[in-house]
Amino acid sequence: MAFITGPMRKHVNGHKELTSHAEVVKVDAGSKVLIPLINMGSTTVEVLVKEGDRVKVGTKVAVRNDHFKVPLYSSVSGTVKGIEKVMHASLRPVDHLAIENDGKYEEEAPLKPIDPNSASVEELVDFMMEAGIVGCGGAGFPTYIKYKGIKGIETLIINAVECEPYITADYKQMHESLNELKVGVSTMKKMCKAAKAYVCIKETKKDFIPTLIETFKEFNDIEVKAVPDVYPMGWERTLVYEVTKKRYDKLPSEIGVVVNNASTAIAFAHAMLCGMPIVKKMVTVSGDAVNTPCNVEVPVGVSAAEVIKACGGYTAEDVLLIAGGPMMGKTITSDAFVITPYSNALTVLKNTPVEQVPCLRCGKCSDHCPAGLQPVRINNAEKAKNIDALKKLDVMSCIECGLCTYICPSKIDVTEGVRRAKRYMSLQKK
Repeated sequence: MAFITGPMRKHVNGHKELTSHAEVVKVDAGSKVLIPLINMGSTTVEVLVKEGDRVKVGTKVAVRNDHFKVPLYSSVSGTVKGIEKVMHASLRPVDHLAIENDGKYEEEAPLKPIDPNSASVEELVDFMMEAGIVGCGGAGFPTYIKYKGIKGIETLIINAVECEPYITADYKQMHESLNELKVGVSTMKKMCKAAKAYVCIKETKKDFIPTLIETFKEFNDIEVKAVPDVYPMGWERTLVYEVTKKRYDKLPSEIGVVVNNASTAIAFAHAMLCGMPIVKKMVTVSGDAVNTPCNVEVPVGVSAAEVIKACGGYTAEDVLLIAGGPMMGKTITSDAFVITPYSNALTVLKNTPVEQVPCLRCGKCSDHCPAGLQPVRINNAEKAKNIDALKKLDVMSCIECGLCTYICPSKIDVTEGVRRAKRYMSLQKK
């Protein structure tokens, strides 16, 4: 981190009005779903079913079984057809379990509902693990790890900020699942034994903040906290500092904090109340190149192509299809990739040419970098393949938030230069 920093954040045009008050569209699966056999880059997944097996909604079909345990569940009823290698939202071909959808959506709850009030912390952590609850804000991190054996936690922060442009999936999910939000937050607070919990939401959500306050009014130790409408306020480090005025080295637990996404809390509560894991997701489909921007509720394993079709299709021939938001999401050349348990958005933008000019040396990318880095110097060091300079510039601390590209008056894709630098560093380590 640089010794002298600028604001390290900026208000960006959110375009939230496109979807924040639109009706949620229910999207059924087509003739087949593809369940990705991957979690957080790990493909160490044991498949528990074989070709020809009949499954139902909620059948456990696979489990990540390395140093983390993450069960994967079927989102439809039907017949297992085998394994197919398909492009994944992580930009690489990945094995997917193909399930032929019979259209009946017969369910089998794989878990016995649990009473969060009477259950012990250990029982709740085990339940969270068996339910396969992962970070629903896009990260997919196994949530139980944050609560397993932790001590000294003072504060739970529930991230409902949703700072990426266009995305309103958390906002709509909270609107429709206030009771589950309440149950999930209060249970997570119990699990980490925090003295205080904060549900953080942008101060501009003036229509919804009173509803949240009413939802948590019975709790003296759970507070709805309005935070500035700036990017990347939803990044864990930025949000933790906004709430606590403390910084940490690697994990928030170092300063007594646990952070979880609001939709993760809702998914956890739904599992506790109904015994059903994450088999469908609320996903924002928005941008200037999709006919009907909206939030959709869609089974896991449905392709982006099917989702876009349900939203009226594309409005242009040449589009950028982004898995996630426009700042941190990944642009994918095919819409064959599928919705995962941690997908939160498909952003569809017209592919308009951007004219770059040479760097003006204005320093805006350094001033606004939320990690306190110097992106333009990192770009220069990458071009020179100066490994020592890249180490000193702490390139691996970049979160690829895209703010340096957004802020650049020369329209240089600074973020992509930093990504190249990170890849170069990784190759050198290998």
